[in-house]
Amino acid sequence: MMQTTNFSQFNIPSIVPASRSPTTTILRRKTTSSWRLSPVLAVASPTTSPSRHQVTHSMPPEKLELFKSLEPWVSENILPLRKPVEKCWQPIEFLPNPSQGPEQFEEEVRALRQRVLGLSDEYFVMLVGNMLTEDALPTYQTVINTFDGVRDETGSSPCPWAIWTRAWTAEENRHGDLLRTYLYLSGRVDMLMVDKTLQYLIGAGIDIGVENNPYLGYVYTSFQERATCLSHGNMARLATEGGDPMLARICGTIGADEKRHEHVYTRIVEKLLEVDPNATMLAIAHMMKKKIIMPMHLMYDGQDPNIFEHFSAISERQGIYTSRHYAEILEFFIIRWKLEKLEGLIGEARRAQDYVCGLPPRVRKLESRAKKIEPRQVKFSWIFNKQVIV
Repeated sequence: MMQTTNFSQFNIPSIVPASRSPTTTILRRKTTSSWRLSPVLAVASPTTSPSRHQVTHSMPPEKLELFKSLEPWVSENILPLRKPVEKCWQPIEFLPNPSQGPEQFEEEVRALRQRVLGLSDEYFVMLVGNMLTEDALPTYQTVINTFDGVRDETGSSPCPWAIWTRAWTAEENRHGDLLRTYLYLSGRVDMLMVDKTLQYLIGAGIDIGVENNPYLGYVYTSFQERATCLSHGNMARLATEGGDPMLARICGTIGADEKRHEHVYTRIVEKLLEVDPNATMLAIAHMMKKKIIMPMHLMYDGQDPNIFEHFSAISERQGIYTSRHYAEILEFFIIRWKLEKLEGLIGEARRAQDYVCGLPPRVRKLESRAKKIEPRQVKFSWIFNKQVIV
């Protein structure tokens, strides 16, 4: 049986960096789910609330100069972490290659389809979800380019922050291409419904609550890259157990990219803690208060208004990404960023430090008390037989 975690039990104070009065708008979204959300929704967040304030441009204008001053540091410490194109893997290296001639290509496709027979429909729901997450890349680049002080102002800006964002996007773009082609060749999923879901997803965008604020944004990307790395790693493990070593290699290779990208964003937050510890500590607490929202939380396939909840339930049950992983990621960053050892914090920043460092035990305690839900069958438009266990 599956456990659910209700994060609304946390009485979390509002922790917001002091700044000019931000711009706010209201997002209204109908929620139709009548069943209790799975833990992974709290892990990578509950769905957006029916009425949620969208705060914009919350970073004080005087902080722009700080990010400008960090450009030489980015050039010296971040840009070298880009991988040269000629040394990057490309999707065709993992796929049947039509350049080898029709007979060889058809033989390799047949072998691929034979390998995936040992993988469950639930596994393919997760693989589609990971592909959609990767393939919605236009949304993520759009969001990063809303961050004040680091955005790409022209589309080809020589600003080091912008150069990194474009390089990151180019590297990430291979992930969705590879997974999409593998899914297509597998014959295990309804690609028409997958494509519709992707179009709905990109059209809907994401509401991750980073407020055009790079302090918040880089905390989010650090956390999300580590979560994505874990997810791909667990998918690789299940692919190996299911008898598809090539798919395991694919998931592991994508996960390695995510790990390197996590290192970049983690290093940026480390630098921000060094040069502006109070504002950065407030930003970390602010994002933990909101909870890290999965990029595909506004997913829709044109049929199931609760598809994200159903997908998240499968992720929890299959052990791909769970509330336990959330707590582990939080503990990792507390140690990596040495948050418990930060000195000289004042006022709200000191309280933010206490809140963040005390959060993991509360998450684990709440998880242990979570209500259990019996497995049940749910229709999934991506799967030909439609019925999967959540």
